[in-house]
Amino acid sequence: MNPYPSLPNRDRRRRSQGFTLIEIMIVVVIIGFLASLAIPAFQKVRRNTQNNTFANDLRQLRASAALYNLELGGYPPDGGAGFPSEFIPYVPSGIGDRPTPVGGVWDWDYEQFGFKAGISVYQPTADVGQMQEVDRLVDDGNLSTGNFRSRSNGYIYVMEF
Repeated sequence: MNPYPSLPNRDRRRRSQGFTLIEIMIVVVIIGFLASLAIPAFQKVRRNTQNNTFANDLRQLRASAALYNLELGGYPPDGGAGFPSEFIPYVPSGIGDRPTPVGGVWDWDYEQFGFKAGISVYQPTADVGQMQEVDRLVDDGNLSTGNFRSRSNGYIYVMEF
């Protein structure tokens, strides 16, 4: 039985071979809705990965500085941006060679910012909210107190006050 009795055979074939504009628009809306749900989840996973990687790198650098202090009886001097050359052999492979997971660069601070020794991240690209999340992972969650604090143009983990 012909469902379209008023249409000739060739028009019936053309009508059944494709999707209507409404059907395509519905599919596009559904895909957009699913993407709007997935993108924030991916961003959250990425941010958590950055925070955990940064916290792990910081722990390794703290252990390296403590070993340096134990073996040589003191901390290395401040050498400007980055790590001083005498500290490099103690730095785990790859950590000092690349930007930090939260942007910016690692820095060693000796007798700077009112502290005896500390490991800093200089000019991070992460916002204050993300750095507070990092602080909760490594310290007390407050960037004004504890060992992990804000400093000019970055953040510092204080090794020794």
